[in-house]
Parts: sequence; structure tokens; C-alpha cells
Amino acid sequence: MKKITFIVITTSIFFLAFFNLSTEAGAYGWGYKKNVNHEAPDVGKYSEILKENGAYYIDHSGEKTVYLTFDNGYEQGFTSEILDVLKKEKVPATFFVTGHYVNSAPELINRMVDEGHIIGNHSYHHPDFTTVNQAVMKRELETLERAVAKVSNQKDIKYVRPPKGTFNQQTLEWANELGYIHVFWSLAIIDWNTKAQKGWQYAHEQVMKQIHPGAIILLHAVSEDNAKALEKIIQDLKKEGYTFKSLDDLVLKDKLQLPLGF
Repeated sequence: MKKITFIVITTSIFFLAFFNLSTEAGAYGWGYKKNVNHEAPDVGKYSEILKENGAYYIDHSGEKTVYLTFDNGYEQGFTSEILDVLKKEKVPATFFVTGHYVNSAPELINRMVDEGHIIGNHSYHHPDFTTVNQAVMKRELETLERAVAKVSNQKDIKYVRPPKGTFNQQTLEWANELGYIHVFWSLAIIDWNTKAQKGWQYAHEQVMKQIHPGAIILLHAVSEDNAKALEKIIQDLKKEGYTFKSLDDLVLKDKLQLPLGF
């Protein structure tokens, strides 16, 4: 298949120990210093690493554009509601899915694609890429891609989000060799624990507090808070002058050499 080349544990200040980059020997855990001044977060040395490998975590053009992405490891019953909101508001999104999700909810994968959304690769079995060899990583990504192609009209996958946000120079290079573009994020909230939901107001408040031009937003579709808050989040961001674009728009902007830059 031909492709195009290209979660968060929090403290009050840092995601995944921002200044302690190693999660284990030779591995990085994606993280950044949170910013609530509506400016891009400080990702430190990660910026150069991603730039060197054609990876994204933000649109640096300065435009009030945001990119919605969801991680889907399993279905909790809220994705249909999320898709209903996206359809109503005419907002594109990217769903990074695992093999378990594809196998358990093929009708939702098909609906995502039919309604104009992008399926991203979150690996088939959700392993830490930095602990496997190149052949295993290749198999994880290509097996997931074939699974998506079987249940939808999306036959190729361009974007990859590494499980647990863990990566290193080698895994970035391996993904590039396979034609994938790494996509991280610049805005996320504590939302994945289904037993510790805090109400839709919390999700709304956290997104609005951290929002900044060019944000790539990570949400988990298992969160009831996110499903209930999404419509208001989208409507309020539109009122503040933000527009919603897809990751394809971001990459095309880069290819056309319009303002993006790191």
C-alpha cells in the first residue's frame, strides 16, 4: 500500500514529566509544559526532534485553526453521539484507532469514513513502539491498515499516533520509511478514566482554558464528559473565531509552503 510520508498522565504543570524526557532507555514520553495563556505549549527539545522527522503536534501558522483528534482503543457507547455532533456542526476529525476497536465496532469505522473523517493508526495491539523491533512495528501498522480497509472505503492510512505517546528517533524514522506521518498533540485533558468522569463542564472548561491557535486537540471517545461537552466546545470556539480543519489541510498547507514553520 502506498502512503504519504509525515494519554497523558498529568501533574498541575507537566505532561509525562516534561523535563525528564526518558520513560526508559532510549524512549521519550510525549509531553509539554501546559499553557493557559492561549499560547502554544513549550515542548522543549521535542520541537526539533519532530521537525527533523516531519512530525506534527501543532499548526504554527498563527491562524485560529484547530484540529480535532480522538483516540479510540475501545468503544464505550459515546462515539455515535460524537459523530452526530461533528455532522451537525460540519467539523472534520481524525480518529486514531486500534485493532480491537476496528474488530469490535466496524460499523462506526465505516460511518467515520463515510462522513468525511480520517482514520489514523494507533497500532493493532497498542504496544510501546520503543520496545519492539522494526518488523513488529511494521506488522502492527500494516495489520491495522488492512483491517480498516476491510470495513471501510479508506484504503490507506497516512497518520500514526504512537501508543502511550512513547517514541524515539528510531521509531520516528521507521514510521517515515513506511510512509506514515507522526501526529502528537498540543492540547489534552484528563479524560480517559471512565470511572472518574467529572462532568461535561469540566471537559469544556479545560479545553477553553488551554485553547490556542493551531491546536491539535486530543480527546478520548470513551469519555462521557467529552461527548456531552463537544457541541458546546465547538460552538464556543467558533464564536471565538476558530475554524476546524482536518489533518490533511494541515499537511497540504505545509506542502504548499504556506506559513507553518517550527
